[in-house]
Amino acid sequence: MYDCIIIGAGPAGGTAAYHLAKRGRSVLVLEKESLPRYKPCGGGVSPAIAQWFDFDFSPAISVKADSLRFTWKLGDPVEAKIATKEPVWMVRRDVFDHFLVQQAQSQGAELRDNTEVTGIEFKTDYWQVNTANGLVEGRYLIAADGAKGPMAKWLGFKDRKRRLAGALEAEIPANVEKKSTIHFEFGLVKNGYIWNFPKADGYSIGVGTFIGGEPQDFKKILDEYAKSFNVNVTNSKQYGHPLCIWDGNQKLHTQNAVLAGEAACVVDPFTAEGIRPSIFSGVLAAASINDALSGDINALEQYSNAVNEQWGSEMAWAQKLAGAFYRFPGIGYKVGVKRPSGAQIMGKILCGELRYGDVAGRALKRLIPGFGG
Repeated sequence: MYDCIIIGAGPAGGTAAYHLAKRGRSVLVLEKESLPRYKPCGGGVSPAIAQWFDFDFSPAISVKADSLRFTWKLGDPVEAKIATKEPVWMVRRDVFDHFLVQQAQSQGAELRDNTEVTGIEFKTDYWQVNTANGLVEGRYLIAADGAKGPMAKWLGFKDRKRRLAGALEAEIPANVEKKSTIHFEFGLVKNGYIWNFPKADGYSIGVGTFIGGEPQDFKKILDEYAKSFNVNVTNSKQYGHPLCIWDGNQKLHTQNAVLAGEAACVVDPFTAEGIRPSIFSGVLAAASINDALSGDINALEQYSNAVNEQWGSEMAWAQKLAGAFYRFPGIGYKVGVKRPSGAQIMGKILCGELRYGDVAGRALKRLIPGFGG
């Protein structure tokens, strides 16, 4: 009988496993794929996550980026160095996720990869988890199986608010000249943006749309954008995937179980940042499960409250900004991105040095005349 079984070895699952194992709890991580495994993701990580760990992430970082370059329909560029203490980390998810799980293993957590969960059943005061390789038992569960995982539904979260954004990503091997520059393109895609994140040996180029609306030919858009970097995406494998973006406060706990990471819909609705909020939810999930194991009957409810208060309050501002910016991107580019302080503010938000609440009110007044008046 494990103290906690964690389903999913992404950033949320790996983080929760590390912090629970470090507190001396018996932890089992179940992952349906074999680690390390590819995961479509831009791979931008806020260095602010370092505050939640006591080890060095250097082995898992591909490059560090300290410059941003924005374009509007491939023209009208804005470039800026971001004045932050630490640049944005660029990672490959196969390396990063596996590294995090290895840190958890070093603290005593057990990993069973290539092990798909096929069902769960609550037994009086513990969970029975059925897998393709037999059954296991745990007093508590953390469901960290991502946007497409079945755990939330199995745990009874059937009617919750779940806002999906769409993304298409390609990993393109290339000789990257400016490894320290992150590229954002607005205007080619409706209700979203295109990103190009440098890695040591190529680019992660993706298209994301965050509000919905009419269908768009992502492949054609991605191909057109990639040509501006003299790279060809048609020879690269492309991955379509959903993003579970924040859409308001919600209950994230049930009987002896919590949702974490994208299963908890924590992705930033403005930037689509998902790794930092997933890790943050993993930190809070581990603390709440640890308290519950110590006898605190309100610990899991406090987890829902903590995520909603500490992350959700920020995401409410991000959602307002996304609604204004992506509906009127031309105005947003002109009054936001092209402002002398615009790139600096964006860089500090990406690095976790600035909160949306500090700047969103002023930004919305520029985007929507009369806002707050």
